[in-house]
Amino acid sequence: MNSDNNLHIAVIGSGGAAMAAALKAAERGARITLIERGIIGGTCVNTGCVPSKIMSRAAHIAHLRTESPFDGGVSAQIPKVDRANLLQQQQTRVEELRDAKYEGILRDQTAITVLNGEARFVDANNLVVQLNEGGEQNVHFDRAFIGTGARPAEPSIPGLAETPYLTSTSALALITVPERLIVIGAGFVALELAQAFARLDSKVTVLARSRLLSGEEPAIGEAIEAAFRREGIEVLKQTQASRVDYTDNEFVIETNAGTLRADQLLVATGRIPNTENLNLAGIGVETSRGAIQVDGQLQTTVPGVYAAGDCTDQPQFVYVAAAGGSRAAVNMTGGEATLDLSAMPGVMFTDPQVATVGLTEAEALKQGYNVDTRLLDLENVPRALVNFDTHGFIKMVAERDSGRLLGVQAVAGGASELIQTAVIALRSRMTVQDIGDELFPYLTMVEGLKLCAQTFTKDVKQLSCCAG
Repeated sequence: MNSDNNLHIAVIGSGGAAMAAALKAAERGARITLIERGIIGGTCVNTGCVPSKIMSRAAHIAHLRTESPFDGGVSAQIPKVDRANLLQQQQTRVEELRDAKYEGILRDQTAITVLNGEARFVDANNLVVQLNEGGEQNVHFDRAFIGTGARPAEPSIPGLAETPYLTSTSALALITVPERLIVIGAGFVALELAQAFARLDSKVTVLARSRLLSGEEPAIGEAIEAAFRREGIEVLKQTQASRVDYTDNEFVIETNAGTLRADQLLVATGRIPNTENLNLAGIGVETSRGAIQVDGQLQTTVPGVYAAGDCTDQPQFVYVAAAGGSRAAVNMTGGEATLDLSAMPGVMFTDPQVATVGLTEAEALKQGYNVDTRLLDLENVPRALVNFDTHGFIKMVAERDSGRLLGVQAVAGGASELIQTAVIALRSRMTVQDIGDELFPYLTMVEGLKLCAQTFTKDVKQLSCCAG
């Protein structure tokens, strides 16, 4: 149903969640005031997904020119990396996408008014905006949506705050490639950037508090650690920094593994929500460590105030943020929508890529499932064989009696593409038998899903090339 045309919605932020909320609410007949204190477009297009994938792609090309499985027949040579030119190319594409997908759309939307400034709640129906150009503006609203995102966290390591350390934001804008780089962190952001810098010719050391990707299926971290070691990236597990100093243009990091030195230090230990200046406690919006608590309809603990994306307790992926924003808009304008994250893909763009959906074996057991699992090494996937790149695996978790798919974890080149097939299979409640019986194009990585599914009932080593 469409909303009453007089409905006025205040949207705070302009990233993936906020834009989706504003556009969907406008489509459903509401009037929107969108408030942004910084650059339009939020993290993803400006300082996150887009620039990081451009950088990692450039690093991938540099790596292939240096070394590939076909060096015996195709000559390789170490490329000259001009970081300043790469950065200019990266930022030009960022600006193009920001204009096409954010600023341009807002310019064309008559129902959306943009205010540049910082919003603060006065009560459950009023905001005051400290305008960037000076002065204040009051905004009265019927509903409010919070999509203020998150920023890199600063861990409490003695001395760190006094040093010019890098965050993911500043690392992506670095005009030179450091000779020696230390990365504190072992999650998606830390590892993507660590490998990109290594491939652009940094000597990289990763400090992991426990192990790489400690929140994932253990085999994933092991596979990525092996990939990093093959490329000369040093991985120090169970390693924590106890002090950081910066003297004579050099970082000195004291750790339980000894004293380490580097030209640049990248700290990527998670992100914290941008919620501290909104006066949320003052109006009764509950948060946990800064993250806004939302219900199944994306509503906060205050009726009429909604939130989605990285400022909430939801998984920090831009497609989750956008889906949450659009569903919140439906609910703010008289409709009913929920955000179902039971088949949510997660992707890390290292090489090999990491992609997951659904439950890991440990999570399925914890939830009381009787499980059956198979792990297929890429040596059994024809596409990986012809690529001469068989590092990695595909793992499937299924319910033992029914064979219903519960989860997939993959480490492979192209894992980010194949995972969506697993998402749809999971959403459709398919069994591993169903997947094994489907037609998959031969010599694709996604065929690995079929082969892994077939291993529940047969030995794929005994099948002919494209056996159905």
